[in-house]
Amino acid sequence: MSAALFEPLTLRSVTVPNRVWMSPMCQYSAEPTGPGAGVAGDWHFAHYGSRATGGAGLILVEATAVAPEGRISPFDLGLWDDGQIAGLRRIAEFLTAHGTVPGLQIGHAGRKASTQQPWAGRGPVDPATGIGWQPAGPSPVPFGEGYPVPTELTVDGIQEIVGRFADAARRALAAGFRVLEVHGAHGYLIHEFLSPHSNHRTDAYGGSFENRARFALEVVDAVRAVWPEELPLFFRVSATDWLDQGWNADETVRLAGLLRDHGVDLIDVSSGGNGGPAAIPTGPGYQVPFAARIKAETGLAVGAVGLLTESEQAEKVVANGEADAVLLGRELLRDASWPRRAARELGAELAAPPQYAWAI
Repeated sequence: MSAALFEPLTLRSVTVPNRVWMSPMCQYSAEPTGPGAGVAGDWHFAHYGSRATGGAGLILVEATAVAPEGRISPFDLGLWDDGQIAGLRRIAEFLTAHGTVPGLQIGHAGRKASTQQPWAGRGPVDPATGIGWQPAGPSPVPFGEGYPVPTELTVDGIQEIVGRFADAARRALAAGFRVLEVHGAHGYLIHEFLSPHSNHRTDAYGGSFENRARFALEVVDAVRAVWPEELPLFFRVSATDWLDQGWNADETVRLAGLLRDHGVDLIDVSSGGNGGPAAIPTGPGYQVPFAARIKAETGLAVGAVGLLTESEQAEKVVANGEADAVLLGRELLRDASWPRRAARELGAELAAPPQYAWAI
């Protein structure tokens, strides 16, 4: 018996062995300051390594900041310095050795930067603590109540960040990653520029759709210029803000077509995260229709996310052509070997490390 979920997928020169992929999920476990700031350590190595031995076809390592002030929390990973390459290379080499394609997500948190670890209460980290900082964004509009008013980025500041994305992409390549994803979702900086909810600018980066999309396309162009032609580039998008006056699915489809023309190979489709009184109708597979629409209207490969927890459910998403792959988040935190369990349930073949083979 064959299962669509365990068929390989080739993007440019990279063949991913199956369609069960790991979503980027921050671990908030790096040192916040000093020479170890932003450096991947033993926790990250064990965390990602266990999901590789668990059978994930592609692992996207968590949002990795392109600048110190672009971290979601002071405890996030970074690639703003060459000294951060080695820790990530250790992870990429292990994933590769165990048949998993190593991927990395790079991003900038914008106005949502300098926040607490989730288990420490969320909310902003006061700069007076010595590990927090003043965030910046497209406009002086705070993320929500209790969050600081961000500093409005100048055009020069925007261009500096574009260059930071390109520098991080070079370092990701040096670390051995084969897939790179630009984080344009969940209310972080690129999404903040895209959405009229958070972008109130009146210059070339605000107002019209074309202006709000300018920063995203400049980042993609800068990254694609240094990321090898033979390697795939992903872009994660929030398909909608779930707000009446926010970013919406029609604009997402329009953006996806532009991203395709600028060298993006797959859209990783999520939603929400940009604040406001969003009413989100969650349920199993609730975001899959957004991915399916992008795929149908642009021809781009897409990844589907969001409350995909059962093997038969994930299989149907891929087999029905709604998405090219499923990206699991919390389910892979609960069960590092979910891909192996799904393969058994679907009657598919999935090779195991020899150390574990006797138990499969």
